[in-house]
Amino acid sequence: MNESSTTQAGTLYVVATPIGNLKDITIRAIEVLQSCDLVACEDTRHSQRLFQAHGITNKTKALHQHNENHDSEQIIKQIINGLNVALISDAGTPLISDPGFPLIQLAHKQSIQVVPIPGPSALIALLSVAALNTNPFVFHGFLPAKSQQRLHAYQNWLPLESTHVFYESSHRILDSVEQLIEVFGKDTEIAMGRELTKRFEQIFRGSAAGLMALLQSNNKHLKGEFVLAIQGERNNNEGTFTNEQSSLAITLNQHLPPKVAAKIVADHYKINKKKVYQFILEQVKT
Repeated sequence: MNESSTTQAGTLYVVATPIGNLKDITIRAIEVLQSCDLVACEDTRHSQRLFQAHGITNKTKALHQHNENHDSEQIIKQIINGLNVALISDAGTPLISDPGFPLIQLAHKQSIQVVPIPGPSALIALLSVAALNTNPFVFHGFLPAKSQQRLHAYQNWLPLESTHVFYESSHRILDSVEQLIEVFGKDTEIAMGRELTKRFEQIFRGSAAGLMALLQSNNKHLKGEFVLAIQGERNNNEGTFTNEQSSLAITLNQHLPPKVAAKIVADHYKINKKKVYQFILEQVKT
């Protein structure tokens, strides 16, 4: 809080809201939204359904990716003048692939107190039921929309030493999973959450090939919002290759990039490409 100001500054609350089921909101979040002077919403019309369900009648203001750079300064001035403001997104925890960064950044620069009101998050919801190794995990938000850029993003994750989590849209999910299989292999362990906490919630846990089969089996499986997590693997490559496989990998790496050499060896011997890639990297270090 800006204690040097003659007028005591207000507080900026960052409030998590439901990602689907309107009952998934904390008592504290409701109290803050009911008592603050202004609620900055990603979409005021979208938020009205939540407000009506919980008796929230406070003044709202739209703050989204198209106006946040300009309007954040106005909100900061109101907080400095003593107003308490809550920031919410359309669903889940603000700033996790949602607008709000300029406002929070300005608040810290002005020494305004920023208070988190924790709650739902789609990525945490999926990880909590996925039974994948999350120590560590990496969150990427939404992957690039363009196919080639998305493919490069996947390739940059090799080797998969961490579990990787990301969001994907309904109209790109098939292409995205197809590229995922191309890079990581059809047997890669994966979890998917679709329409989490909503009426048609769907959770999948299995191989990448199994996920592709599920998505292709019914067009209904392609609708909604997706969260995906790819299982990370610990380094345990010692003794996993024959002398012939190791020799070919080392030879090819003298003439080709590691990723290309790993793919050739993996395809030739029908073995895990990630492990071949990690083996090549270990040989380079030694």
